Amino acid sequence: MILKDSRGNEFVEMIDVEENVAMAEYAPVTHCLAVVMVGSDYLLGWNKWRKDWEIFGGCIETGESMRECITRECLEEIGVSNVKIEYIGLMHFNMVPNYFSNEYRKEYGGLYGIRLQPEDMENIEEYRMDREEIEKVALLKDIGAEEKMAEIDRELLHYFR
Repeated sequence: MILKDSRGNEFVEMIDVEENVAMAEYAPVTHCLAVVMVGSDYLLGWNKWRKDWEIFGGCIETGESMRECITRECLEEIGVSNVKIEYIGLMHFNMVPNYFSNEYRKEYGGLYGIRLQPEDMENIEEYRMDREEIEKVALLKDIGAEEKMAEIDRELLHYFR
């Protein structure tokens, strides 16, 4: 196990499997996340429901591939499209009951990386569509030490530099 967060969720392992076979070999692949770098810093979003800073992403919708999911989520949450999205690997989690399920469960999710330029920051606030869940965005360097960040998401930053 790589990390157990304060809620009891476990980041078990990072699996090196090809993107195009991940969903066929592992189940359930439920979501995708993206580590976004702007220059040499990380971009994070404030989740107003979970009350912490986190990386971007969300649940795979019916019929979507992992790449289609992360492409849609990046458009909704940070307003970017037509950017290079790099597949990193498949994350394996043991999740505690939450609003998605009232049971303990094993889940898999695709992890991706995106590189933006500092000048791209000007467009993010203008084109972000999901302001309901992701209330605001900020660079890691601008987030105060006293502000809460999702522990597993902090660990996932290390997979994309």
